[in-house]
Amino acid sequence: MSTPQSVTLRPAAADDESFLRDLFASTREAEFGFLDETQREVLVAMQFNLQQRQYDAGYPEAEHSIILLEEGPIGRLFIDEGAREFTLVDIALLPDYRRLGIGTYLIEQLLDRATTAKKPVRLHVFKANPAQGLYERLGFSQVGDDGMYLEMLRQPGGAPLSE
Repeated sequence: MSTPQSVTLRPAAADDESFLRDLFASTREAEFGFLDETQREVLVAMQFNLQQRQYDAGYPEAEHSIILLEEGPIGRLFIDEGAREFTLVDIALLPDYRRLGIGTYLIEQLLDRATTAKKPVRLHVFKANPAQGLYERLGFSQVGDDGMYLEMLRQPGGAPLSE
């Protein structure tokens, strides 16, 4: 594993679309693995485009970054800072870079930023996503459940949630 210092962010650009589509597909292998290649490409393109439109409409001022490791793209980080809280809209890494501490490092940077701003951080995670355990270890608590996704919140500085 490279040191966190070799992990950087840069703003996403229009020419990142192909990379972002491939990244999106890599996060959906379990869901789309049963389809043939043509079906998978069509479904990935359709769902990727839908996600992009949803993110752009729901978070027009969000920071959409490409995660770089020694200048090469390995993932995305999509964060919205609202007046009252931060929302971790999306964090995704290519399969070869998962479970190496990169996501933890980036989320910890966000949590430090949120603590300084005295704002909580909110996210939604697919119930079957193993990242749920990471979020819990980083101090997030479940505050909602829509049947498919869990809503999680972390108070500034990791303070316990008050009821």
